Amino acid sequence: MRPYLLLAALGVVLVIVVAVFGGRPAAIGGAAALVAQLAAVALLRPVMQASQPVFMARWLGGMGVRVLALGAVLAVAATHRAALPPLPASLGFLGVLLPLLFLETRFLR
Repeated sequence: MRPYLLLAALGVVLVIVVAVFGGRPAAIGGAAALVAQLAAVALLRPVMQASQPVFMARWLGGMGVRVLALGAVLAVAATHRAALPPLPASLGFLGVLLPLLFLETRFLR
């Protein structure tokens, strides 16, 4: 449970940082990225010592979760431009997801 809390805490800090720079749309994109990353790590962490086909299936599922979250943010941004501008929302998503991806191996131990 502790790695998930650390990942969530770091993600919240990153969401706050992107919110300062990009405002509410960036915070929404960042929050979506944080939820997607937590779901992906929750999928992968239980099978870290499993066989390669099982591990790869879960890894691919985690990548799918991230892509679906980005697609959802972009779909909402494209259909509701006044409420969620696409550029800040997508930059907020990437601004949170990329650092969390680089640190993912630390949370999977």
